[in-house]
Amino acid sequence: MQNDPIESVLDDLLKLDDILGCMVASKTMISVMPDQSNFDPQVLELWDIIKRAMDDVFIVIREYSQTGLSEIEFRLQDYEVLFYILPDTENALVAIIPALANKGLLEVEMENARREIIELMKKQESERLATL
Repeated sequence: MQNDPIESVLDDLLKLDDILGCMVASKTMISVMPDQSNFDPQVLELWDIIKRAMDDVFIVIREYSQTGLSEIEFRLQDYEVLFYILPDTENALVAIIPALANKGLLEVEMENARREIIELMKKQESERLATL
């Protein structure tokens, strides 16, 4: 997507050393993803495995997001995949990080990005409704 403000938020996350890849995704599709050439090459090698595992996690997200599930993560080989669920949707901000990364700063950055994306989604929805 060109000039998508959500993509800009994702590009900012990719500037962090330990964010190897990120996107806004749901079980059936990737909604917004920055240029994959910005992803760490290690992630691209495992992309098929990570994608299959993500599909399974989205089953849990769909089932429990309405009950307050806000974050979920799993470790796969030398990586962790962090899911920050976007409220009232079956979508999540997803980031792939090294398994041994210091998650303190990353969790703060992910939460800030989630909040920014939620605001952008609300704005886009308001603009869409205004044109009806």
